[in-house]
Amino acid sequence: MKKVLITRKLLKSNEKRISKIWNAKLNLNDENYSQNKLVELSKGCDAILSSIADKIDMETIAKISDSVKIISNFAVGFGNIDIKAARKKNIAVTNTPDVLTDATAEIAMLLILGTARRAIEGMEYAKNQNWKWSADFLTGKQLDGSRLGILGMGRIGRAVAKRARAFGMKIHYHNRSRLNKDLEFGAEYHKNIKSLFSVSDFLSINCPATLETKNIINKKTLEFFPKDAIIINSARGDMIDDEAMVQALINKKIYALGLDVYNGEPNINPGYIKQPNIFVLPHIGSSTERTRTAMADLAIDNIEEYFKTGKCNNIVN
Repeated sequence: MKKVLITRKLLKSNEKRISKIWNAKLNLNDENYSQNKLVELSKGCDAILSSIADKIDMETIAKISDSVKIISNFAVGFGNIDIKAARKKNIAVTNTPDVLTDATAEIAMLLILGTARRAIEGMEYAKNQNWKWSADFLTGKQLDGSRLGILGMGRIGRAVAKRARAFGMKIHYHNRSRLNKDLEFGAEYHKNIKSLFSVSDFLSINCPATLETKNIINKKTLEFFPKDAIIINSARGDMIDDEAMVQALINKKIYALGLDVYNGEPNINPGYIKQPNIFVLPHIGSSTERTRTAMADLAIDNIEEYFKTGKCNNIVN
């Protein structure tokens, strides 16, 4: 029987399924394994079902047991894994696309609404019972008629656009390549980020994490935005240069910031904590029971398919 290491605790239904199929090394205490412990636990295993929180870099892959033939990442992203190093060691790396698209798009809309309508400030007033109505009390931004720039018009970006249209937002986007017209639904394509950012009353970051996108929001590019723009990030934390963003919030160049992901999770840049115009969530983009179940099922399916055929539709390397 194949042996599979599962690096984080899954929902009970998924753990029950995987234990019926293989000799599963479950993480029942949901311990955040160190790289050394992950290497130690991988000995004798045929596969690893990893999470986005596992840093499986070149050094770690070099030490992983030679018996491991596939790393099935429990995420749509795979920036936590050195896929080139895995390829050199003949380890397949897979992800879980499609199944978390809707849940993540919903979180993006929550960030847009939360920042635009000053939800955190409003909650504090309500909890402290110290508010009094006036014409200018907690006035925020209205979505209807505003321009939403989408950086990365893949599955999730398109799902965000679909929801934003229902709020009356005008969609603009930048992508590596222009979409077919039947996928644009009237969205306006921009060939470069300067062009996109300059018309973005709101910007939703939905592109994959690459060397090119790291710190794509920085001191220089922040100057491209209209004054009082709102930026939200539900993709990966390293898209934003935190120090530059803090200054932009302080200087009121940027009206508000919404984050479901950020550098150094779970620790956040202390400069953000002091700002009233930031709406932060603890990386819960895919956190619905239906989506997390589907993600784990797909991660299991990826391993099953690879063991049976030596191939998998979701291989990323």
